Amino acid sequence: QLQLVESGGGLVQPGGSLRLSCAASDVTFAYYDIGWFRQAPGKEREGVSCISASDNSNSTYYADSVKGRFTISRDNAKNTVYLQMNSLKPEDTAVYYCAADVHGPPCVEALLWDYWGQGTQVTVSS
Repeated sequence: QLQLVESGGGLVQPGGSLRLSCAASDVTFAYYDIGWFRQAPGKEREGVSCISASDNSNSTYYADSVKGRFTISRDNAKNTVYLQMNSLKPEDTAVYYCAADVHGPPCVEALLWDYWGQGTQVTVSS
């Protein structure tokens, strides 16, 4: 059973940066697609950014709302995926989750992903 643990959330002022980490327990981590999702109070969980397994060229997806501000990357040697978040806005405030799947669901289809972490809170406020 793959286990995912997110870290790196916190309180940051508008315009600031955070880097989220998602550490996985499985040594076959390189074969999983990994996604970052977020859920704000009263809203549905949405796909923020996803990165494919390394045998699929580590292709990436970004939601329009974060393009140019967020960068997803993976370090398979450390079984970790990162989400670098720059130029943060108050509307980025949410609980951020990472998810994994070997079958590559679309990043916009959060409910189709198999494995989930517990989430980390990101609050952007002055």
